[in-house]
Amino acid sequence: MSLKSRIQDDVKIAMRAKERERLGALRLITAAIKQKEVDDRVELTDEQVLAVLDKMVKQRRESIEQYERAGRDDLVAKEQYELELIQAYLPEPLSEEELAALIRSTIADVGATSIKDMGPVMNALREQVQGRADMKSVSQVVRAQLGA
Repeated sequence: MSLKSRIQDDVKIAMRAKERERLGALRLITAAIKQKEVDDRVELTDEQVLAVLDKMVKQRRESIEQYERAGRDDLVAKEQYELELIQAYLPEPLSEEELAALIRSTIADVGATSIKDMGPVMNALREQVQGRADMKSVSQVVRAQLGA
């Protein structure tokens, strides 16, 4: 079963169970997927759906930071709920050790020697860690390993 189908099935289940909050969050996910499909005029693959979900996770984390600074605990709780729901569809996150090993091997594969080679390293890593690690933290580790 594709990831998109799984999400659509969960929407139906939430409707039947009358779970309004869950249904609302799931509809946000399906709307983002549908918007991407309309924009690109394609049927999204699981990898592309993961990219959409990854973007949504990033947006939720940024919103939570801003709402916490503004003291809006009600909105923090809503965003946190959506974040947890979205993350349930992402693959198992990489451990720090797995991520560090993956970064080391990618740096070696690309032949990166300095911070100038960060772009190719990040492009190679993006496919491998999609939905399994925060790209911001991956970027920081790559930067540290390349000696910047």
